[in-house]
Amino acid sequence: MLVLHTMNLIHRPIWMLGSGLFIVSYLGFAGIAWAGSESVQAQNESTQGNIEIVLNVEGQDIVVALEDSATTRDFLSQLPLTLTFEDHNGTEKISYLPRRLSTEGAPDGYDPQVGTFAYYAPWGNLALYYKDFVYSRSLINLGSITSGLEVLSQSPTFTVTITLAD
Repeated sequence: MLVLHTMNLIHRPIWMLGSGLFIVSYLGFAGIAWAGSESVQAQNESTQGNIEIVLNVEGQDIVVALEDSATTRDFLSQLPLTLTFEDHNGTEKISYLPRRLSTEGAPDGYDPQVGTFAYYAPWGNLALYYKDFVYSRSLINLGSITSGLEVLSQSPTFTVTITLAD
């Protein structure tokens, strides 16, 4: 269960806001609970990137900490990969995978930030965001770039070899 805490010294009742979302307040505790989700600590631990990949661009490395999801695991099953990335919309670099990834259990979409490594299901492509972008339906977050972001701005098109980090 995901629980976010805020301090509130006023006693208030419980409100149901929608399918499984509740606001709870009781004697100085206020929070939001989402039934069926992990705890904040467990969720943060699962997104800390226990698995990393390296995208090597002509001897320069981009390191990505991966999320734990069915889509990410399906992506990992295709490694190692050599792909050509090209600029798309002045916001991201994209490349098409040899085969589409599983979207089982994936959210409806994602709001990418600078450094997001994602999969766009309708086109079957990977995306490396070097600029912030808006929420996009069918975009699945795979992880975050932890180093080497500057490599994305060096060329509009480049070839990458993707491997598991050592």
